[in-house]
Amino acid sequence: MKTALEWRGVAKRFGRNRALDGLDLSVPAGSITGLVGSNGAGKTTAMAIAGGMTTPDAGAAILFGEGPFDPDRHAGRFSLLPQDSELPREGRSRELLAFYARLQGLDARTALAEADRMLEQVHLTDRARSPARTLSHGMRKRIMIAQCFLGAPEVVLLDEPLSGLDPREVAAMRDFIVAQRRRRTIVISSHNLHEIELLCDHVAFVEKGRTVRSGPIDSITGSRGVLVYTLGTGALPPEDALGAAVPGASFVFDAEEGTLTCRFDADRSTPDAVNAIVLRALLDASVPILGVARGTRLESEYLRQSGG
Repeated sequence: MKTALEWRGVAKRFGRNRALDGLDLSVPAGSITGLVGSNGAGKTTAMAIAGGMTTPDAGAAILFGEGPFDPDRHAGRFSLLPQDSELPREGRSRELLAFYARLQGLDARTALAEADRMLEQVHLTDRARSPARTLSHGMRKRIMIAQCFLGAPEVVLLDEPLSGLDPREVAAMRDFIVAQRRRRTIVISSHNLHEIELLCDHVAFVEKGRTVRSGPIDSITGSRGVLVYTLGTGALPPEDALGAAVPGASFVFDAEEGTLTCRFDADRSTPDAVNAIVLRALLDASVPILGVARGTRLESEYLRQSGG
């Protein structure tokens, strides 16, 4: 698999604080990869180093297999939205986007056309001439997201891009970002694991400046080899009978949550086949079933990995 961005043994200190401690992480080209971790885990620092905004003490962030970010070599191919970025208060939406497009290497006419296209994409065409100070927080955030996609950047880094948006804005920006999949590589840092699940196809758990787990979300959550059953109140599943019915599978019952988790070898059995057997065994034992889901939640896997 081709890699678009890679952190190799990256270390960074700020005084006594070790922000990154030998971070190793590869981002597949064309993927939408989520960075998940607690506050201070090093996600923002990793992005800043990838964008050349911060110099690592050791290691390097490699773009396109060519080396660290170089403004001459990588102009127009890379963009970054820092978490706490803001727009100039008096700048008007269209003028600002055209200016940022020029910084990405577009000529004046193309930059204006690109600004108009992006305003349409983020549903702000009617605010093209509005100064930033007159826009709501959500509108400003949508313009800042739009500026990251001006031109044809190959790698886009977004630090908490959906924070502060209302539910409708979140849904619109989520659809916009997902539509970019395979057209470019996107890395998203977020504390909202539900959004990461909806947006991303890959994920990395980062703690204390190191990658503790990474891979496709389907693999992390086990959607190929895990079935989770939500049972009725007070239900007790027949675990012995289930074990006999699905040899090689493991069953874990959480009485507090009322869930039964079945883990099986996805290379030997399909979810449909296993589900048919498990459902029959539960129904034969008169166990009420409220729901069936494939895989565990990303939040559960993150908490399990981080000891939460």
